[in-house]
Amino acid sequence: MCGITGFIEWNRDLSGELDLVLSMTSCLEARGPDAQGTWISGPCAFGHRRLSVMDPENGAQPMTLQEEQAVFTIVYNGEIYNAPELKEELRQRGRHFRTNCDTEVLLQAYIEWGPDAVERLNGIFAFAIWDSVREHILFARDRLGVKPLFYSEAGGTLVFGSEPKAVLQHPKVEASVGPEGLAEIFVIGPARTPGHGVYRNIQELLPGQVMIFNRSGLRRFSYWKLEAQAHEHSIEETAAHVRTLLQDTMDRQLISDVPVCTLLSGGLDSSALTALAVDYYRRSGQGQMHTYSVDYEGNDQYFKAHSFQPGADAPWIKRMVEELGTEHHWITFDTPELVDALTDSTLARDLPGMADVDASLLLFCREIKKGATVAISGEAADEVFGGYPWFHRKELLESGTFPWSVATELRASLLSPEIRDWIRPEQYVADRYSQAVAEVPYLNGETEDQARMRRMSYLNITRFMPTLLDRKDRMSMGAGLEVRVPFCDHRLVQYVWNIPWEIKTVGGREKGILRKALEGLLPEDVLYRKKSPYPKTHHPDYLAKVKGQMLDILDNPASPILPLIDADKIRSIAASPEASSNLPWFGQLMSGPQLFAYLTQVNYWLSHYRVTIR
Repeated sequence: MCGITGFIEWNRDLSGELDLVLSMTSCLEARGPDAQGTWISGPCAFGHRRLSVMDPENGAQPMTLQEEQAVFTIVYNGEIYNAPELKEELRQRGRHFRTNCDTEVLLQAYIEWGPDAVERLNGIFAFAIWDSVREHILFARDRLGVKPLFYSEAGGTLVFGSEPKAVLQHPKVEASVGPEGLAEIFVIGPARTPGHGVYRNIQELLPGQVMIFNRSGLRRFSYWKLEAQAHEHSIEETAAHVRTLLQDTMDRQLISDVPVCTLLSGGLDSSALTALAVDYYRRSGQGQMHTYSVDYEGNDQYFKAHSFQPGADAPWIKRMVEELGTEHHWITFDTPELVDALTDSTLARDLPGMADVDASLLLFCREIKKGATVAISGEAADEVFGGYPWFHRKELLESGTFPWSVATELRASLLSPEIRDWIRPEQYVADRYSQAVAEVPYLNGETEDQARMRRMSYLNITRFMPTLLDRKDRMSMGAGLEVRVPFCDHRLVQYVWNIPWEIKTVGGREKGILRKALEGLLPEDVLYRKKSPYPKTHHPDYLAKVKGQMLDILDNPASPILPLIDADKIRSIAASPEASSNLPWFGQLMSGPQLFAYLTQVNYWLSHYRVTIR
């Protein structure tokens, strides 16, 4: 994994802009701590930070291939999991290779097939290719949006980067936010509307899209979207096919020239991936798999089960470590570390995020990085297979809004009257929800219940899943750790998307078809364990600390957040023990403490990035 950036100005020779390219590239150092490279030719400037995973000796970027007078240069972030097959096919078509890295496979594929090459890729990626023949730059992003790509077009200049921080380094792009950006922060956040960069004039290339920039301007088109198709397999055939797809995906994603580990929570998803990884390591003679888990000081004392988090993870982690014989690493954090990391996690995301959930993941990834460069994670299984509570609770299924964020009225009440009138928060959320629902492809003849579940699945894959993928990318790459997410394989996602709900929940259980597919791989008690999300701290000191920080912000007249919020409303929440601890706010993990932490992140973001509101 890497960090990419650059800019294009058709009417200028950029050879004198090396310092700017270096500035844009250097701010992505955490994404690629192993090497840095730049390339400038005429109107095009590229920068790259490298995290070496495959062919460390020969995979330097930007990478250029020249054929007669034609020049092709790439900057690329990601992994192409079917690179060996593509390489063999390209060799049969007469192409010659000088490295063993997937970067060259990707560039050679583009030279051979042009923009159509993206349809042949199985992987996670964001890249830019300069093509001197067509005199354009082609950008592309993977089908599920695992790897990010932000851009800004202004005054004939196109600026791009893996993260907003790189784009903001360019003098033509300012850290400014308008009414839409504020609505994204205060009523959609920490989620984001697909393609919305929050900052004024910064956008994100959508998952499954290609973008071409030439002298005529900018053109975008989709090369992949979810398609509604009839499902013709029986329950047994469906389970077998899911198992086959997952096994093939894991075999591809475990290939690496650097140490690989798995993240193990003891839940269904991480346990399944770890079991498959252990099996692959045994088959390939690679020795013992290392696993990592995260927990918090005091959770054994203060954890209380509830519908979103029904049980502690530690006993189940021990169960799987003993079952699989992994070398396990227990990572534990205390409250002061989580509070201090709120600022670092904001810097990693360039935006306020999932509060202590972001902060703990950043700290976790830093610890993992000490022993591994690549980690396997179970992200996306709940979105793809329907594991979240809102798939199964009638009031959330019929809420008429995003079910992970039903407290729009409460969130709007936190805003100052002037900002509320300006951004119209309730209407903004309603419009974004209507936009999402209008995209859903249905199958002819579906019943109302079938259409409802298809709609819920679509919303989770296209609206909620990106929030967690953003989080995983920024926090892991903020520590120089590559995280692979097998449940985001597009073949698996497309197949499961069309499995009827009654088969997805076979056995009367959430993710029933996944459990059936994994029979014989996991112990029965783990296989049918109730879902538990990524762990968070339950220590009352955390609430006390973040609440105290927020009250200090409210007492400081120079705090940049003050004109945007209703300070009295927030003080009243802080004064209510019940509201401040159990306030339903966002998703499964973010309640009262996370609300205070999020608002402190907003204040820090406004100050550190010198955000202007206009």
